[in-house]
Amino acid sequence: MTVVTRFAPSPTGYLHIGGARTALFNWLFARHHGGQFQLRIEDTDRKRSTPEAVEAIYEGMRWLELDWDGEAISQFSRIERHKEAVQELLQAGHAYRCYCSPEELTAMREQARADGRPMRYDGTWRDRDPSEAPTGIDPVIRLKAPQEGETTIEDLVQGRVTVGNTQLDDMVLLRSDGTPTYMLAVVVDDHDMAVTHVIRGDDHLNNAFRQAQLYQALNWDLPAFAHIPLIHGADGAKMSKRHGALGVTEYRDAGILPEAMRNYLLRLGWGHGDDEIISTEQAIEWFELENVGKSAARFDQAKLLNLNAHYLREADNEKLLKLVFPALQERYEGKLADEAQNRVKKGLSGLKERAKTTIELIDNTGFYVVQRPIELSEKAVKLLNEEAKNRLNDLSGRLTDVTDWTTTNLEDQARAFADNEQIKLGQIAQPLRAALTGSHISPGVFEIMEILGKNETLGRINDALNS
Repeated sequence: MTVVTRFAPSPTGYLHIGGARTALFNWLFARHHGGQFQLRIEDTDRKRSTPEAVEAIYEGMRWLELDWDGEAISQFSRIERHKEAVQELLQAGHAYRCYCSPEELTAMREQARADGRPMRYDGTWRDRDPSEAPTGIDPVIRLKAPQEGETTIEDLVQGRVTVGNTQLDDMVLLRSDGTPTYMLAVVVDDHDMAVTHVIRGDDHLNNAFRQAQLYQALNWDLPAFAHIPLIHGADGAKMSKRHGALGVTEYRDAGILPEAMRNYLLRLGWGHGDDEIISTEQAIEWFELENVGKSAARFDQAKLLNLNAHYLREADNEKLLKLVFPALQERYEGKLADEAQNRVKKGLSGLKERAKTTIELIDNTGFYVVQRPIELSEKAVKLLNEEAKNRLNDLSGRLTDVTDWTTTNLEDQARAFADNEQIKLGQIAQPLRAALTGSHISPGVFEIMEILGKNETLGRINDALNS
């Protein structure tokens, strides 16, 4: 059997964190088993589905690097196929036309509420002769669900779950305007796409019982179900924007790397021993549904940032350069030094050790790319007092004669100067940092000097002396 999974989002907004994790789990399970991962856009709700939202889903999936097999499928384009399946059910006696008016349905619900019963359809038209149909009312078509016995789901995460059939009513398959309901379309599409495993949030578990009845009525094999717990905020409450329930592209824009997001989402409800840092290759090798927990996962922004910091440190500098330099070009348009890109490339090794996001990386890289004279922060100005400037002036004269312009030799020169002046190294290194970066914090100042080069270093010191 070829494993086939699918991710089936509704295009009514961005690709959110919960949906992204569902997509990831489906993708990993398919890749682990050498199967297929398919993408279906459930766009039958024409009032809420928009082209922009569809593109947002594609954009989120592409950023997460979750590739799907074949073309993405539009559920709306398959409406005729959904109607065809309903005709099969009508002919087999597993569905019927219901002519209840909206007023009758409202009265039915109100009576059930008054009696303290669940508000379900009471089967008024289940066994009535169609000749009794009233004029002027377009019927809905309902599934003739079993009224006795039980429906059981052997869920790969939740275990065996059973519901009495008396708890389920005859659900609508086609609305009175002829459009299919979600419950019908999902079953028909999953069957036609040969989906073997339906992996989705456990908020769909109740739907699974009704869908199982529809599979049985159509005489189709039931896929394996795996309902994964939802994601909550760090405080255990339902996810909201204050917890980080944003679109995944917003995390991209906030400087999160896709590999870090995949790793973090993987660990939200799935585990492999004590492993926290799990590469995509390892995830594909290890991923099985038996390791999905039954409890709701908790989203923790701080953990995501710490994980992202790890991936930044491990990232290839060429890759990071492609991420950060366009943003630097935009931010410092008209102010870039000729050597800007080369300096950033050389400086990334030191810079990425201190950043948790690519945004921080961009923020901390500006001093490498701007033309002289650089802007000094308030704290940098305070470090460049008269005493510090006098020392910088003396150091500058010493540096003029240095030919071996390397990090190690430059540090040796600064230490020798500090010893000669009978001061601590920091008393010259800090004002030197302020002059070269415009800030009081940065990577190692001697590393910066090597990357800037002799002429730029001496030029910036001279600018600071004259500020």
